[in-house]
Parts: sequence; structure tokens; C-alpha cells
Amino acid sequence: MGVTHRRLMGAAATLAILPLALTGCGLVGGEDEPAAKPERAPAEEAAAKSRERVQAYLDAMTAKDAAAGRSQLCATMHDGFDAASTGPNGDFADHFEVPQAAITDIRSGPRGQEVSVSVSVTAGSRKVTRPLVFTVTKDGADWCISGEAPASATATPVAPAGTPAS
Repeated sequence: MGVTHRRLMGAAATLAILPLALTGCGLVGGEDEPAAKPERAPAEEAAAKSRERVQAYLDAMTAKDAAAGRSQLCATMHDGFDAASTGPNGDFADHFEVPQAAITDIRSGPRGQEVSVSVSVTAGSRKVTRPLVFTVTKDGADWCISGEAPASATATPVAPAGTPAS
């Protein structure tokens, strides 16, 4: 009986010391440190911020407000935007009207969030709907548009109002 009693006392002493040993390792007790924030934002935040940036850019195109459009872009795109935005094929060209622009899809891509849009552009009596993809990335603490590209090589022409489609 003496051996069993010693084992129980030894086990009890070990169990009593265990929390102190684990505290030293940081496993039990001690001060709670906040978990380190992940480098990448959660998917929901990324999608919401991407939608917000692209929608603001589309609204700026519709309103012909190049300054508001430029403010949605990453700094690395500013020079190219300044050179082309109001040119003959620029998003803010005077002879284009944007009667409709809508976000159709948002997904993660290799360079950031890829936001697919459909933009209808009119020039005189011609109307063309173009699919575009905007890439939105996090630059420091903020999100910005880092790229714009055609979603496909062909645009879908739409017949002017009152003209039969061919």
C-alpha cells in the first residue's frame, strides 16, 4: 500500500506542477496576446473593397469625371491613365457615352481580385457592349485598381434603337 500511495502523491505533484511548466512555454495561462493579423485580407473584405473601387470607377466613367476615375487607380497606373483616359479610345473620351455599366463577377486571380464588368458605350448611333476585367489589389492599407483589360478579344455589337439586328 505504501508504493501505491507514493505513486499517487508523485502523480498529484506532477499534475500540480504541470500548469506552471506549461505557463513558461506559453501554452497555459499567462497574458493573452492578440493573434497576428494575416497578411491577406479575408475574402469577404477583398470582394467588397474590389466591388467598391470598380463601381466608383464605372460611376466616374458614366459621369465623365476623370479625376474621380483616376482616384480609384493605383499610383503605378496614373501616368498611363493621364496619357490615355481622354484620348480617342480612352475611358473618358468626349465622344463616348456610357449609358450602362455593371459588375458581373468578382473572383480571386493570380494578381488580386478580378472584377468582370459589362460596359455599354455609345458613339453617335453606334452602341457596343464590351466585357472588361479590372484587377484590384491591396496597396499598403488601401485597395486600388491595378489593371484593366478586355475580357475577350471580341466586343458584342448591339444594334442602335429602331434598327433590326443582323
